[in-house]
Amino acid sequence: MNPEIRSNRPFVIVAIFLVVGIALLVRLLDLQVLDDKWKLSAENNVVRKVVTYPARGLVYDRNKNLLVYNQAAYDFLAVPREIKSFDTLELCNILGVEKEVLINNLKKAKKYSTYKESVILKQLSASRYASLQEQLYKFPGFYVRTRTLRQYPFPIASQTLGYVGEVTPTNIKKDRYYSSGDYIGKRGVEYTYEKYLRGKKGVSYQLVDVHSRIKGRFKEGRYDTTAVTGDNLISTLDAKLQRYGEELMAGKAGAIVAIEPATGEILAMVSAPSYDPGLLVGRIRGKNYALLQKDKNEPLYNRSVSAAYPPGSTFKVVNGLIALQEGVITPSTKFYCHGRASRPIRCTHDHENPLGLVPAIRESCNPFFWQSFKASMSKYSTTKEGYIEWYNYVKKFGLGEDITTDISGSRKGNVPTAEFYDRIYRKTWNSLTVRSLSIGQGELLCTPLQMANVSATIANRGFFITPHIIKSVESPDGKVENLHFDRHETGIDSSYYNLSVEGLRQVVTIGTGRNAYIDSVTIVGKTGTIQNSSGDDHSAFIAFAPMDNPKIAIYVYVERGVWGSRYAAPIASLMIEKYLKGHISVRKRYIEKKMKEAVLLETEDETVKN
Repeated sequence: MNPEIRSNRPFVIVAIFLVVGIALLVRLLDLQVLDDKWKLSAENNVVRKVVTYPARGLVYDRNKNLLVYNQAAYDFLAVPREIKSFDTLELCNILGVEKEVLINNLKKAKKYSTYKESVILKQLSASRYASLQEQLYKFPGFYVRTRTLRQYPFPIASQTLGYVGEVTPTNIKKDRYYSSGDYIGKRGVEYTYEKYLRGKKGVSYQLVDVHSRIKGRFKEGRYDTTAVTGDNLISTLDAKLQRYGEELMAGKAGAIVAIEPATGEILAMVSAPSYDPGLLVGRIRGKNYALLQKDKNEPLYNRSVSAAYPPGSTFKVVNGLIALQEGVITPSTKFYCHGRASRPIRCTHDHENPLGLVPAIRESCNPFFWQSFKASMSKYSTTKEGYIEWYNYVKKFGLGEDITTDISGSRKGNVPTAEFYDRIYRKTWNSLTVRSLSIGQGELLCTPLQMANVSATIANRGFFITPHIIKSVESPDGKVENLHFDRHETGIDSSYYNLSVEGLRQVVTIGTGRNAYIDSVTIVGKTGTIQNSSGDDHSAFIAFAPMDNPKIAIYVYVERGVWGSRYAAPIASLMIEKYLKGHISVRKRYIEKKMKEAVLLETEDETVKN
């Protein structure tokens, strides 16, 4: 090695160390003197990081009537290591809580962390908060955080709107936005549109004294971020119609779903029995939820989208339309019916004979639709091939499918597949084996929402728009986003719908649905009486109005309602008249009173309380 290089090596090493040392000193000067941001960790004893929660977005009905808004509430928190000796009894009196509850919650907080904040008591009222603020200086280590609770100006649409609850570990794991103690939409619109409604949390750094009293903002709020209010939702619901539907269904189990055919907007979604949405707000939520869960009439269960019922005779129109499109019947086709003596499916009564599609719809003739169904199967070389074609048409009406995009808890119902029957009957089945499907019974199951959508499809003469509950989203700065929903075609010629609609018109004018007749409005519909092995039969009615340029399509299902004409038809008629006219005619007020007062389910001894 060159002697000159060897002699200079110590100087090179010293120079490297000097450069590194100077660089470190400059960095430390920047961190500790020049950059205030890094003083936060050194000043934690006087600076408190406080998460500021945004106001959750509001929910309106289609006419901008408020359905859900916010009210201030306050969480009582503590940082265990900052707590000094205090008068436990005095604090309990201020908070309105038992001593044992306070002590146990403090123990849990210490176990969780001595230096991190923990919620000791949730959702204090405004009056409690006011009293506490005056005395908070006596209790170092404790402080209050502002939150909001949902409030409802009308006690309606509880299953549709849903509710808000505390996040679970699973929620936190799925979305890092959430932390322990946060709230999240649990069901309904609150759940489906959670990311719109929740807004964005902010953070503020506050200077506090030794008594936890806020003395000001750290560095004049230089590091604070502002909470962003959640988006408002404009729903498709008509609050007046929804409320009226719930009044008509009081004391009953079942559902009403009303849709605007041209848009797919849901005007009313009634599930009965229901409950006051205010019951699941605040500190009473846990107790009331447990009571609602125990209620044997299941008020938490959203029958409008989750209950899958046999549609009964309300399905016959779909079966007839498929037979027309398949060419196995024509407008002039007639079948014989022998009334109660008919086989293999008997009719409920005697009527004109033979008869075509229009009178068959009017008279709800079981043998006609069985013959049409059988003809659809017989057109093909095998029953299975014919059944698959029939099945595909049924699916295009939205049956056996989850047809929604924004309604939580929606079920698909059941349109049995050919493979299902292969398994059940070991591939030895034919149209006679599954004949109950032709009259909407057997394994066929549909939700009230799906059948209301079938009504909208017939009203539109062959298509439907995806049913939805929210039509637009409004950001805090006033920008409105109109939501888009798809159009779906059934593949059946529109002229066949006109033939079926005439049959539905006759149902209301001279057939089984005369209880649904409305003066000056041409309403069309179909009754359904669904067999029930455990009690009275169920009552169903499908309808839309006016017949031309329809504004409302509806499906009503009343459990144990005996006949379609007894409860479902008059309730549907009242809903249509209320929506189209804004009032009920004098002639129908007696029926309105009768529907409101009818009680078909048992009441619970123990009730929930606000």
